[in-house]
Amino acid sequence: MSLGSGRAWRAAAFLLPAGAAAAHIGPAATWLPGVRLPLFPGLSGTGHRHHIALTFDDGPDPASTPRFLDALDGLGIRATFFVLGERVVRHPALVRETVRRGHELGVHGWTHDRPWRPAFTRTAEEVERSVRAVHDITGCRPRWYRPPYGILTTSRWWAARRAGLRTVLWSAWGRDWTAGATPASVRARIAADLRGGGTVLLHDSDRHSAPGCWHAALGALPVLVRDCREAGLSVGPLREHAPPRPAARSGTPTE
Repeated sequence: MSLGSGRAWRAAAFLLPAGAAAAHIGPAATWLPGVRLPLFPGLSGTGHRHHIALTFDDGPDPASTPRFLDALDGLGIRATFFVLGERVVRHPALVRETVRRGHELGVHGWTHDRPWRPAFTRTAEEVERSVRAVHDITGCRPRWYRPPYGILTTSRWWAARRAGLRTVLWSAWGRDWTAGATPASVRARIAADLRGGGTVLLHDSDRHSAPGCWHAALGALPVLVRDCREAGLSVGPLREHAPPRPAARSGTPTE
């Protein structure tokens, strides 16, 4: 082997893993609003222009989720809760109660893990395991998937498609997971980005964020709903936001 060919092989050995890593993490660019909102409206949760989809992540949590269920009852609002599979099996009664009150469940993964290494088989198994857990406990099969941290990778996208789920991120969030969040800051942050047809991201648990931060989201709910209604917008779950499209088993991430 010549010196030149040896260098070529070493370059190829370096570039192949680098290329695979780039292909794996590439879809994570959709986390950026400047990419997601104009280029992937479906992934942003864009729906009927007179409707706002209200969604919550990271539950179920017996310390806080019941407070959100009571608040939503008082407001006459239903929402979509993106749940973690490991917490679904730990708190089945709370999961059933959420559905009994008319709310919708989506899959947020089995655990709230970070996605930096490709793990196609494991990710697919955990998403499907979460789907089964929700179905076994409630009798309802979820339609939606939102990856932890909102970071979509090739393996996560493929796992959701394989499980027949449609991936939905958000178009407005309250940054309610931060230590300094208040009801006023959550409202202001959402108002800056929210338009008719948008999807709002909040959290009904602080298990993966600043302790006690869920109080800010809970406190913002009444004024958020009032703002929407005064603007002529209805508020509800994703199932009322836009008809779910069948999730293909192959193709490119075009949601």
